[in-house]
Amino acid sequence: MNVARTSKILSPPLSWDELSHGHAYHQALELQLEPWWPKLFGFHLMKLGRLSASVNTEQCLISHHFNVSSSGSDIQVYADNFQLPFIDKTIDACLLANTLSYSEDPHRVLREVDRVLIDDGWLIISGFNPFSIVGAGKLIPFIRNKHPYCCRVFSKMRMIDWLSLLNYEVLYQSHFQVVPWGPEGHSLLSAHIPAVGCQTLIIARKRTIPLTLNPLLTFQKRFRVNRGAVGATKKMHNND
Repeated sequence: MNVARTSKILSPPLSWDELSHGHAYHQALELQLEPWWPKLFGFHLMKLGRLSASVNTEQCLISHHFNVSSSGSDIQVYADNFQLPFIDKTIDACLLANTLSYSEDPHRVLREVDRVLIDDGWLIISGFNPFSIVGAGKLIPFIRNKHPYCCRVFSKMRMIDWLSLLNYEVLYQSHFQVVPWGPEGHSLLSAHIPAVGCQTLIIARKRTIPLTLNPLLTFQKRFRVNRGAVGATKKMHNND
């Protein structure tokens, strides 16, 4: 398994316009998120990263939206993704629009976001699919050093594994936008072959209890109960 952490310093784009077909990627992501904004509730929505800051969240019912990044314009809080200046469990929802794609240590970013999210808080992650045109572009010499082909790409299942380790429940997962041009990424293609969509979207919630019961503990509990019952029966036979 490839290690998620890298020593290479990645410079995220200042805006979606720096990405090849960036405007189309931006619009396609906003279309995917539209049905979900009315379902979120709380007080604080944190948009972490420069690309997250540009995503339109006006339809979200959360009252306070703010942008966090180490640099850039239209940023309310300047901070390192690895050291957010918030106390534990104070943020209701967090948007990571390709933030992990431009991180040297995506695990550390997720752990820091998990620290500040409240119990049952919402986590929205988007990224680029390695099994898509973007992933294929990383193999072409004259474009692989340009955005978005120079960013890191992680499979959907790999990111879901990361979230499961932090005890998140994935409510929605999808690939979309099979071809990068066009705001909807050719919805007909996306409907029939979504597995090769350029973008990935994962929506999850932070849970406070284990999502699966430990079968060993269940067996031990049942064994203790049965063992006591057998002992009681033996004692009754001895008294007789």
